[in-house]
Amino acid sequence: MSEHLGIGELSVRTGRSIHALRYYESMGLIPFVTRDPGGRRRYSEQHVEWLLFLDRLKRTGMTLSQMQEYATLVSRGKQTLTERIELLHAHLERIDQQMLELASSRELLIAKIGFYDDWKSTGKRPKSWWVDSPHLAAQAVPGLTKKAG
Repeated sequence: MSEHLGIGELSVRTGRSIHALRYYESMGLIPFVTRDPGGRRRYSEQHVEWLLFLDRLKRTGMTLSQMQEYATLVSRGKQTLTERIELLHAHLERIDQQMLELASSRELLIAKIGFYDDWKSTGKRPKSWWVDSPHLAAQAVPGLTKKAG
């Protein structure tokens, strides 16, 4: 495999359209792009890895402006390592919070499915599906239960 990739090969390797790659570059999301003597963009394996990492950041909820900030820090070199670590830690904290919320929602859905399964199997509507699980009620209807204190 050649050391330098054209935009078409980068498109194939990353699953992004050529138009999207040009847009990413214009937004400052792809640092260190070089051009050959004919003016064509040249990319490296690091660009493939970079774009796949950006895709992961995007799928985990990082905003375009946060990705731009991250790309800017990367392009400024190793003196920004501390800032990069802080930015990624903040994103990790957001992901952890999302995971807690998803786990809570999952538990709620499991309880609701159980309610319907009971109803279907007995032919009788069970008591309210959250009576046995007040913590689920609190998740379903914020403010339903009062906090102690």
